[in-house]
Amino acid sequence: MEEFLPYIIVCPLVFIAGFIDAIAGGGGLISLPAYLIAGLPAHAAIGTNKLSSAMGTTVATIQYARKGFVEWKMAIPAAALSLFGAWIGSHLTLLVPEDYFMIVMLILLPLTALYVIKKKELTDKYSNDEITGKTWAIVSLLAFAIGLYDGFYGPGTGTFLMLLLTGWAHLSLNRSAGITKIINLSSNIMALSVFLLNGTVMIKLGLIAAIFSIAGNYLGARSFVKHGNKIVRPVIILIILIFMTKIILERFVL
Repeated sequence: MEEFLPYIIVCPLVFIAGFIDAIAGGGGLISLPAYLIAGLPAHAAIGTNKLSSAMGTTVATIQYARKGFVEWKMAIPAAALSLFGAWIGSHLTLLVPEDYFMIVMLILLPLTALYVIKKKELTDKYSNDEITGKTWAIVSLLAFAIGLYDGFYGPGTGTFLMLLLTGWAHLSLNRSAGITKIINLSSNIMALSVFLLNGTVMIKLGLIAAIFSIAGNYLGARSFVKHGNKIVRPVIILIILIFMTKIILERFVL
């Protein structure tokens, strides 16, 4: 029974994470703690999470591309910068000792969750039919920075990007959603490659969880509207509380 416990814990939560991530971003705030709650070491949890999330994000990205949300002239250079950032970030992750990284996550996860929970609603007040040099510069900077963050850590990536692309780059909501998925997919693939080469991915668990991630992302992408906060916020709070309670008990009490 114990060998099946990680699957029982991870798979349902990864499905929920995929659904939420496709709609509003922030799925990593659920999926990463799910692997840690299941007992995986920090580096293995991050690497395996990249496997399942990358496959789920691929499905969501295809859905967004089919709907015409992807501005390819902007998305392709952004993807290249995201790949470079993720390569740096994932190598930095592997340099951080396991115990220190767990402490980092105990700090970053609740802070990221708080930001996502308190974030403003996404608005679609920009159409931005004309892409200026300033827009290109902002998107390029964001692609590299978010790629770096996603390679090193990851949770909240989609939410941060959507907010920054709409609020700072002044892109329309649909265009922001499409570029977000391209950047996110690129950073996931690069980080996953680095983790695979370094043997920090539990491939069997990751592939099975990926099926649930794909299903969640598919349903979420088909439901892309400015809803989801009623589901996103309580689920994120619950999962983060469970994760933090487990880690604190294991490391400071038991």
